[in-house]
Amino acid sequence: MSLKQNLHNLKEKYKGTKMAPLFNGFHTFLYLPNETTHGGTHIKAADDLKRTMNTVIMALVPCLLFGMLNAGYQHHLATGEVERITGFFSGNFWNLSNLWVGAIKVLPLVIVSYVVGLAIEFVFCIIKGHEIEEGYLVTGMLVPLIVPVDLPLWMLAVAVAFGVVIGKEVFGGTGMNILNPALTIRAFLFFAYPTWMSGDKVWVHGADPRMGMLGQDGIPDAISGETILGSYAQNQEAAYSMFEKFFGFIPGSIGETSTFLILVGAAFLIFTKIGSWRIILSTFLGATVMGLIFNAVASNGVIADTSKFFGLMNAPWYDHLMIGGLAFGAVYMATDPVTASQTNKGKWIYGFLIGFISIMIRVFNPAYPEGVFLAILLMNVFAPTIDHYVVQGNVKKRLKRAKVKTA
Repeated sequence: MSLKQNLHNLKEKYKGTKMAPLFNGFHTFLYLPNETTHGGTHIKAADDLKRTMNTVIMALVPCLLFGMLNAGYQHHLATGEVERITGFFSGNFWNLSNLWVGAIKVLPLVIVSYVVGLAIEFVFCIIKGHEIEEGYLVTGMLVPLIVPVDLPLWMLAVAVAFGVVIGKEVFGGTGMNILNPALTIRAFLFFAYPTWMSGDKVWVHGADPRMGMLGQDGIPDAISGETILGSYAQNQEAAYSMFEKFFGFIPGSIGETSTFLILVGAAFLIFTKIGSWRIILSTFLGATVMGLIFNAVASNGVIADTSKFFGLMNAPWYDHLMIGGLAFGAVYMATDPVTASQTNKGKWIYGFLIGFISIMIRVFNPAYPEGVFLAILLMNVFAPTIDHYVVQGNVKKRLKRAKVKTA
């Protein structure tokens, strides 16, 4: 008897019981649903939630693979085992040694994220008696890509449990949450375990924030893996070229370093009509405007000593678009259809404010010069309000036109 037939038999056996959602979930994950609708007219379309989630995951795979390679490369670069690359196809980056080190650090994060998150989803589906939803398929991939490479697995498990339960299930599950679940998990990690989420000892494998890496003589030999944002925050020159910044050969969260691959993913999501180009473009525009404002303030001497408190004011506006998590947040987080604005005008306002506030937080919070996830979470809360006023504005315009015609 085939696996498909066995699953079908189990599905029929547990039909109407609390375990039915579990078997239905496995069956529809492996095969197309074998149920058909009867009566009435139904909209026929090739896309569904599972296909949408799988499309986003496909757009994330290049960032995942590059993140594994970069994790290994940054580790070997910090330990002196490889030299700094000078070209995109340099053998110092594209080798199995880098991929192996990255894989043994990154893949466990992916596994823990999916196992813990999906287990909680299954439990809630059984308790509530509703079908398993595929919303966590994307969240489970996003979470490992926005954390440092050496984050302890137990911390990730605790954060995922918090994010799924508090950030999603308490609101009713997929499609009902107010906050982006992946960013809720990221926020929990940052506030609960700050030493593992910021500083210059968390972004490169082996740079343990507690003791550093043991050298050949057994003495702790801490690896410095400071990000470009961290350097700017301390009013230091960024030691990376535009080439390295854009293509992602820099320290940072696993999947956030390569602006090039993120833009490739953005083009794919826009082409498949899953990602909103309005939100992505307006986020970059908002960040550009805020960056230009701060550059003007720094160059015109409006603040007497910008270097003392606001080192990131002097960072070129275009650097803000390539470093940190701005590009990744704009493409994969801000465009979440559940938590983002729904109206076209609202999307422009929503995205612009995310970019604008992100750079503002970066500059005014030098202790933690990254504000993208906070800006997106803030605008998640205000997205319904933005849409409300956009709709009300349209209603008022139509009422005025109606009065003019009747007059």
